Amino acid sequence: MEENADHRVPVLIVGGSLVGLATSMFLSRHGIGHLLVEKHSGTSTHPRGRGMNVRTMELFRVCGVEQDIREAAAVLAENHGILQGGSLTGNDSAWLFKEIDPGGRLARISPAGWCLCSQNDIEPVLSEHSRRLGAQMLYSNEMLSFEQDAKGVSAIVKDRTTGEHRTVRADYLVAADGPRSPVREQLGIGQTGNGELFHNVSVTFNSRQLADVVGDRRFIVCYLTKPGADGALLPVNNVDRWVFHAPWHPEDGETLDDFTDERCADHIRRAVGAEDLDVEITGKAPWHAAERVAERYSDGRVFLAGDSAHEMSPTGAFGSNTGIQDAHNIAWKLAAVLKGWAGPGLLDTYGMERLPVARVTSERASARSAEHSHPGYAPSPTSGGGRQGGVLMVAMGYGYRSGAVVGVDPSLAVVPERMQLSGDPGTRAPHIWVTGQNGRVSTVDLYEQSLVLLCAENSPWREGARKAAAGLSVPLEAYAIGSGPAADLAPEDGEDWAERHGTTPEGAVLVRPDGFVAWRSPGAAADPEATLRKVLTEVLSLG
Repeated sequence: MEENADHRVPVLIVGGSLVGLATSMFLSRHGIGHLLVEKHSGTSTHPRGRGMNVRTMELFRVCGVEQDIREAAAVLAENHGILQGGSLTGNDSAWLFKEIDPGGRLARISPAGWCLCSQNDIEPVLSEHSRRLGAQMLYSNEMLSFEQDAKGVSAIVKDRTTGEHRTVRADYLVAADGPRSPVREQLGIGQTGNGELFHNVSVTFNSRQLADVVGDRRFIVCYLTKPGADGALLPVNNVDRWVFHAPWHPEDGETLDDFTDERCADHIRRAVGAEDLDVEITGKAPWHAAERVAERYSDGRVFLAGDSAHEMSPTGAFGSNTGIQDAHNIAWKLAAVLKGWAGPGLLDTYGMERLPVARVTSERASARSAEHSHPGYAPSPTSGGGRQGGVLMVAMGYGYRSGAVVGVDPSLAVVPERMQLSGDPGTRAPHIWVTGQNGRVSTVDLYEQSLVLLCAENSPWREGARKAAAGLSVPLEAYAIGSGPAADLAPEDGEDWAERHGTTPEGAVLVRPDGFVAWRSPGAAADPEATLRKVLTEVLSLG
C-alpha cells in the first residue's frame, strides 16, 4: 500500500470535530502538511461543548483566532453564571456562582478570558483558519482501516458520497475520532475510570415567551431540579433559541423513541414552571456522560486526542478544553520531529504529560457534576467525590511531572493545592505585559513557533542560547528583558520578570513552543552554551 498510496501527507487526522479541527489548525500554524478526514458532511450543527476556558483561549489568542471566536460568540457574551432552582418561576432559585471572573482577578495571570462559544459556532472558525493556511479536509469521508509499520501509517479512506476508496500514506496518525474511537479499539488500548455516569437527551427548541420568564438572568446554564421535571436549560441566543438537557434512563428500559416532541415540550414547560409556554421542538440528540481515560495515549506512530483518549462529564466543560490542549501538545512535538529539530523520543512525552492531566481532570469533572446536582446523575458512594480544586486550578494550574521537562520533582501533584504559575519547570509560563519592537504583548504571546529563552539584558545566557541553538539546529529565540538600551522587551508597571519566573537577574528560563517551562536556572552558569546544549538535548530527545 505504501508504494501505491493515492495521497502522501506527513500527518493524517481522523475526525473533524472540535479536537480534530484544533489539531489541524495547530499543525497548520507550524507549517505541517496534513489531511483531515471526517465522516460527517460538515462541521457541527448542534449547540454543544461551548465553554472555552482561559488556557484554551490563550492558545486561540496565540494562533490569531481569539477575536474571531469572540465575535462568533458575541450573542452570549453577557452570560456568566450558573443558576439552580426548582423552576424558573418559583422563588427557590439561587446562583451557584454569578460571575466567572468576579473582580477581574484573571487579568493578573492571563491576557485572555473565558468564552462561551458553542461548538457549531467555533468549528467553522477553526476550519476556515486552517484552510487559509493550506489544510486539506475531506468531509463525508471515513477511514475504514489502517496499518502501521516502522516508517509510517497506511490507511484506506472511503468517500461516503461516491463510494470511492482511496489510500493515504502518512508519517503519523492523530485519532480524534470520538469516545467510541475505532482507532483506539483497533490498537487494543483499554480504559480506566468509573465508566458511564448518566445519560441525557439534548433538545433544541424555539420559544419567544421563555425570554420573558428568564428576564435579566443571563446564565450559562440553569439546573432545574423539580422531581420528574428536572433538566438543564441553556440559552442559544437569549431570545428565542434554547437547549434543554433532559435525563434519559436506558438502564430502566427507556428508549429514544420515548422522547416524542410532545413529551419533551411538556417536560420543558413543567421544568420551567410555565404551563402555557410556547415550545417548538427543533431537534434531539442523545449524549452519554462517562469517566474513562485511555490506558495509554499512543501506539507506535498513532496518537489519541480528545474524546478518543478521555471521556468526561460535561459539567465544567473540561472535556473539550482538555482535548484542545491535547492537540496543542502533540502538534508542536510532531512539528519538531518532522522538521528534524527533535528526536522521535519527544513524541513519547505526549502521553507522559497529557495522560496524568486527563485522569485528574476527569475525576474533577465528575465531582463537579455531583456538586451541581446535574440532572440524571446520582453518584454512588464509591465513585469518589470531594472537591479536587476549582475549575481554574484544573484548567490552568496543572503541571507536567515528567516528559519534555528538566528539573521537575516527579512526586508533585499534577494539580497542586494552590495556583503556582511562577516559572516552575513543567507549568505554564507566567504572563506579564512587555513592550518591544512589535508593541505591547503578553509573554504568553511569545510562545508558538520556537523555544524561547528569557534572561536579563547583557546576560551571557543570551549569547549562549544563540550558539547552543545554532550548534543543534534548533529554533530558539532569546529575549533580554529589562529597561535599558540592550533589552529586547521592557516589562510594564515595574514588573520584575525574574521574580515572576522564580529566578534571579543572573538566571534564565527556557520555555517550550506550547508555553510550558522546560527548564530554569536560578543563576549564572560557568558555560551557558554547554549548559543549554545539554538541556536542549534532553528536552528534545536529541541524544
